[in-house]
Amino acid sequence: MRKGKKKTLSTQEEIWREVEKEEKKKRRIENKYYYIIGVLFALMFCSMIGYFSYFLVYGREDIINNQYNTRTNDMAKNIIRGDILANDETTILAKSEEDIDGTVHRTYPFANVFAHPIGYSTKGMTGIERQENSLLTKVDVGIWEQIVNDITGKKVKGNNVVTTLDVGLQQFCYNALGDHIGAVVAMNPKTGEVLAMVSKPDFDPNPEALDAAWESLTSKENTSANLMNRATQGHYPPGSTFKILTDIEYLRENPDTWQNFSYTCNGTFYYNDLVMNCHEGHAHGTVNPRTALSLSCNGAFATMGLSLNRSNFTELCEAFGFNRQLDTEIAHKTSSLIFSDESSDWDIIQTSIGQGKTMVSPLHMAMITSAIANDGKMVSPYLVKKVVTEDGTVVKEATIKESDPLISEEEREKIVDFMTAVVTEGSGYRAGSKYAQVAGKTGSAQYGTEGKMHAWFTGFAPVEDPQIAITIILEGGGSGGDVAAPIMGQIYDYYFSTHPVE
Repeated sequence: MRKGKKKTLSTQEEIWREVEKEEKKKRRIENKYYYIIGVLFALMFCSMIGYFSYFLVYGREDIINNQYNTRTNDMAKNIIRGDILANDETTILAKSEEDIDGTVHRTYPFANVFAHPIGYSTKGMTGIERQENSLLTKVDVGIWEQIVNDITGKKVKGNNVVTTLDVGLQQFCYNALGDHIGAVVAMNPKTGEVLAMVSKPDFDPNPEALDAAWESLTSKENTSANLMNRATQGHYPPGSTFKILTDIEYLRENPDTWQNFSYTCNGTFYYNDLVMNCHEGHAHGTVNPRTALSLSCNGAFATMGLSLNRSNFTELCEAFGFNRQLDTEIAHKTSSLIFSDESSDWDIIQTSIGQGKTMVSPLHMAMITSAIANDGKMVSPYLVKKVVTEDGTVVKEATIKESDPLISEEEREKIVDFMTAVVTEGSGYRAGSKYAQVAGKTGSAQYGTEGKMHAWFTGFAPVEDPQIAITIILEGGGSGGDVAAPIMGQIYDYYFSTHPVE
C-alpha cells in the first residue's frame, strides 16, 4: 500500500512539473512576442520621429514651395510677400502692394522682360517665386509677436530675395533677341551667377495681364509655349557646339599625335554606304582638329568620332553633365546622350557633330562653356545671391560650387585656342567684340525632316580672363554663324562697354 501511494505522489509531481514547464514555455513564447511587438512599435516610433525631423529640417521648403500646396494661400493672409531684387540690391523686379482695403497685389515692374526667371505667384508658381516661396512668405519674429499679429490681423512683410540678374544686360538680351523664338543665358563662369536669362515668346506676369491672357496661353491651339522657360526647359540638338567635346576627347586619346590628323574636305563625307554633307556643301579643304573646329567641318569630326573609344567618349560627356540632373537649384530639363559600344556607325557620326539622339538645354550648354573658361571646372549656376530680412539680416547666401577639373591644363589650352580661332578666323567671326577677345562655337542644328535648323552660338570672354559666358539659341533661326553670332557680338559689345575690361 505504501509503495503504491508513493508511486502515485511521484506521478502527480511529474505531472505538475510538466504543467509548470509548459507554462514557462508558454510565458517565454508570449514574452518573445511582446518583445518583438515592442521592438516593432519602437522602430515605428523612431521612424516617425526621424521622418518628422527630416521634414522639419529638409522637407519643409519643398512642401511649402510646391505650387499645388493650397496652404500657402492661408500662410500668405498675414504676410506680405517679400520683394525680389536685381543684383544691384536696389532695383525691384517683383513686389507686393497693399490697397486701402487690405488687398495685396503682386506687381512686376519690368513685365515680360524678367518673366521666366522671376516667374509668377498666381495660377500656381514658377521661377524664383516658386524656388524661394518659403522664404518670401517667412517672417523672423518672436512667438508672442506672431500671436499678436494673428489676433489683430496685422500683416508683416516676408523676406526679400536678391537675385544675380543684371538689369541692363537682361534688358539688352531681351531686345537683342527681338522677335526670334529662343533663349539667351549669360553667366559668370567663375562663380555660377546667372547674369541674364531670356526666353521668347514670353508673357506678362502681372496678375491682371496674366489672368486676361491665361486661357489663350494654355489653350491647345497655342503652340508657342509662352510659359515655358526655353533657357532651362528647352531640349535641342546641340549641333556643332557639341564638336567642342568631340575635339576634347580626340585630344585626350591622341595627346602626342593629334597634330598628325588631316582630313581633306570636298563638301561631302563618305563612309562605306553612309553619306553626309558639310553645312551648305562647303568644301573646307585640308583641315586639322583646330581648323576643323573653326570652320565647323562635319566630315573631319565624323572621321575623328569614328576613331574614338566610345566608352571613354560617353564618360567624358557624362562628366560634363549629360544623362543626369545638373547640380543647380534652377529647375531644368536633363540633357541626354544615347551613345554606347553597340551604337551604329551612323549614330556615332551623328553624335560626333551634335546631331542624332543628343539633346541639351541652353543652360547646360552655358555650363559646358563656362567649365572650359574656368580652367575645366564646372560651376553650379544660381539665380539667387542671398535672402535678407526687411532690416537687412542675411537669412540665406549662395556659395560657389564647382567640380574638380574635367579636362587637363593642356587640353584646356588647346581647346581655348581652337575656340578662339572660331571667332578670329572661322564660322563665328560675327561674334567678335571690339572690347574683348571672344572664344566660342557656332551651331546649326538640323531638326525635323525638312532640313530646318536651330541657330546656336556659345562662347566666353575675355579669353585671357573670362568674365562672362553666353549661350544663344534661335529656334528655326538657320545658320548659327549668320544669325546667332551677330547677336552674340552685340551682347558682348554692350556688356564690356558697361563693364570695361581692366
